[in-house]
Amino acid sequence: MPVIHPSDAVVFEIHGATFTSYAAPHSGSAELAAWQVDVPAGVTGVPHRVTREEVLRVTAGSATVTLDDEKCDVTAGDVIIVPAGSLFGIDTGAEALTAWVTTSVGLRAALADGSWITPPWTR
Repeated sequence: MPVIHPSDAVVFEIHGATFTSYAAPHSGSAELAAWQVDVPAGVTGVPHRVTREEVLRVTAGSATVTLDDEKCDVTAGDVIIVPAGSLFGIDTGAEALTAWVTTSVGLRAALADGSWITPPWTR
């Protein structure tokens, strides 16, 4: 049965955030990747341009998100849809943020310095 228990999740840390991967090819998912991201308070996110659509549901905390040139404050319960090709970043203030994120397997992200990453929690 394809059930991933918290003890089976794979944890990655990058750019000051923790990504806890539940669904990805490494855990048996063929098409979707899903993880929890935890961003501590006071983190200025790394803007990145994604190659696939992402959907984030904020489950705790708050932050300011930037999508292309627009900024928006988000809090628990809000859902952020990040279209493929858009520039996205999360900045936390006095409060940390936790979100559940889903995308397609194979997402890549371009960073401001021109480098590319394929997050291990999406493969």
